[in-house]
Amino acid sequence: MHPAPSVILFTVFSGLGFGLLAVLGSGLMPVTGWAALVAYGAGYGLAVAGLLASTFHLGNPQRALRAFSQWRTSWLSREAWASVAALALMAPVAASAAFRGVLMPALGIAAAVLCLLTVLTTSMIYAQLRTVPRWNHWTTPALFFGHAVAGGALLAGLGNAPVLLLLLGLFMALAFRVGDGRFAERGHTLATATGLGPGTVRQFAPPHTGTNYLMREMIHVVGRKHALKLRVIAVLFGAILPALVLLALPSGLVATLLAAALHLTGALAGRWLFFAEAEHVVGLYYGLR
Repeated sequence: MHPAPSVILFTVFSGLGFGLLAVLGSGLMPVTGWAALVAYGAGYGLAVAGLLASTFHLGNPQRALRAFSQWRTSWLSREAWASVAALALMAPVAASAAFRGVLMPALGIAAAVLCLLTVLTTSMIYAQLRTVPRWNHWTTPALFFGHAVAGGALLAGLGNAPVLLLLLGLFMALAFRVGDGRFAERGHTLATATGLGPGTVRQFAPPHTGTNYLMREMIHVVGRKHALKLRVIAVLFGAILPALVLLALPSGLVATLLAAALHLTGALAGRWLFFAEAEHVVGLYYGLR
């Protein structure tokens, strides 16, 4: 699929933001005063920036509010409601910690659950698509959760962040490996893509003499050599190097910022691949799979 920058920024930033807010709200890293103001502010900033970036991928951004109306059938709509609910419920928790120096454990845990629910709804936008076998697998929501939890733990300064990052790296490698065989595993052919089976179906002539919307948005081919390089960058920068930085440097703002910059680089590379390597079955119709 075409890796649109707006969707990449949306999924990476919102995942980091809601992951950080989930860690803070759960009480795993209790902070108050100025530290709380900075920490919760960073979580809100990342989450809101990601959600705003998603509107740039809409054909008519001014109609974004209509996304809230389809919650019965659309994971996108459920994500919209979950994100608003999570941010609204987390607001008094953040305000109390920052301005009153008082933690609200019960409300914070409830808000943290909503933050994780938001991450789930985001992942299900892609995991539900049976037409994209690489995404239509349990590894997709698990990968989104892994990035949110590991990234949130890193930004919050949790002591177990290096372990979570290394586990994320292992899971990223697993997701790459499993995803490579998903299209063949489903057994999709031109016959199943067109619905003209059973039997063998072959293409008599190209459907178009030029490109069209489906070919631009649903078909993106990444060279094997480039994909391998980006996978190495994703795992190395997204997981291994940040973990080593946190283990090697004294805990503090410098180590956290350096590890976060490395992690963000790897997360962006990995999310670009998440979209670029997703094979849509419509490519069979155009003879490009």
